[in-house]
Amino acid sequence: MKIKTMAISGIIAALYVAVSLLIAPLAYSAIQFRIPEMFNHLVVFNKKLIFGIVLGVFVTNLFSPLGMYDLFFGVSQSILALSITIFSAKFISGIFKRMVFNTLVFTFTMFIIAFELNLALELPFLLTWLTVAIGEFVVMAIGIPIMMILNKRLKFEKLI
Repeated sequence: MKIKTMAISGIIAALYVAVSLLIAPLAYSAIQFRIPEMFNHLVVFNKKLIFGIVLGVFVTNLFSPLGMYDLFFGVSQSILALSITIFSAKFISGIFKRMVFNTLVFTFTMFIIAFELNLALELPFLLTWLTVAIGEFVVMAIGIPIMMILNKRLKFEKLI
């Protein structure tokens, strides 16, 4: 991996962790609004940015009250959803369409987090899926215009 790729990934991970810990009460459990989840849209612009996102999720989940559950399920869900989005770029043209697709993929795959919370805290699966999916959808949907505006200035596709 190039030094520039590692540096950009480190910055993304650090931002993900910092924002998550800043809003920690909203970042974990059955009702989540993990604001840095909007960074998941970065892979729409540049698939190499997946490393920083996954690292950010991993480090953030080290602070989770659910411990190993969040490390395994949270990181797995992120890798799966990001990989689906990266793969879909071959079939979906246009940044906006890919961001909408990414939002839907992340919202749907929150069943993995609902399963985790069901295992760890014995929360009802379907209700928990609904609540975490709503939180994810809201953050990702709000993230679309924010990331598009940031991209005009930062040119995510050319970062690495």
